[in-house]
Amino acid sequence: MLRHLLLCSFAFLSVAAQAQVLPSFGGSRAGTTGMQFLKIGVDARSAGLSGNYIAVANDVSALFWNPAGITGLDTQRTHFQFGHTLYWADIGISYGGLAYRLNGGGVLGLSLMSLNSGDMPVTTEFQPFGTGETFSVHNSLIGLTYAKALTDQFSFGLTGKWARESMVGIVTNNAIFDFGITYNVGIKNARFAVSVANFGVNVQPNGEIRRLNFTGTETIDEFEDVSVPALFRIGFAFDPLITEFHKITAIAQLNHPTDNKETLGIGAEYNYKNIFFGRMGYELGIDEMALPAFGVGFQTPRNFGYMRFDYGFNNKTRLGSVHRFTVSIGIL
Repeated sequence: MLRHLLLCSFAFLSVAAQAQVLPSFGGSRAGTTGMQFLKIGVDARSAGLSGNYIAVANDVSALFWNPAGITGLDTQRTHFQFGHTLYWADIGISYGGLAYRLNGGGVLGLSLMSLNSGDMPVTTEFQPFGTGETFSVHNSLIGLTYAKALTDQFSFGLTGKWARESMVGIVTNNAIFDFGITYNVGIKNARFAVSVANFGVNVQPNGEIRRLNFTGTETIDEFEDVSVPALFRIGFAFDPLITEFHKITAIAQLNHPTDNKETLGIGAEYNYKNIFFGRMGYELGIDEMALPAFGVGFQTPRNFGYMRFDYGFNNKTRLGSVHRFTVSIGIL
């Protein structure tokens, strides 16, 4: 039965994501979808690994990366996670997640994300230095996840999400889905993961916008349909070093977005007694070269659970740096 389920899962994921293996590595398809905020990572641990994360996601951030990963949560029944990202151009991104372990191996999850650009000046072709008006971007996301471990080796997860993008009076709403599986090979803690993120249909934005032209002001209230940035990922990880005090995890991941080039990522995480964590990652095939990502984490064990603090750093040569902070709590 498990063999048939695995085959069906791989077939569904391959068709849904239109995945090929490196047919367009380095070839760009940028600008072909909307709702780009759906691709922004939300937590510090994955940021330190440069997003090469779906095969090792085993905390609440798996709600964003690979819903099957929340079956790997610690033994506590209730888990919380809160994160904030200091993004480029003074954009702030806040994230919250809750996972609750059910009897029988199932896990329920709830995730929230909010992006706020702050006020920005309105400019036009005729007033390139500003009209005196301002606008802002407000994007939000809510997701509900169910995941289950079918065996000690195989888990699956499904997330239904509602995404909203709002800018200058134009609002786009869409219902989208994520699906993921994880399979633990067993040798050196090797694990394999596949996920499809942001799988949905095209939708039409609503609202109107006024624009100056050579004859006066025109109102635009009809827009083309907007598609979502679906993303297919394959990840592999294993632990080449496992001792009483130290563990090193090596990670590789292939990313196949529908609106950009394919990339290949690598990363590594060092774990000292589940107290201190060091992380580093890099992505190959991107448009702009950058410094490797890195991050650190500190976990404090408690009698009734745990608390972990994570920091992640990402950098692009021209855009600058991104800082992410995450707090994770497990109780009961």
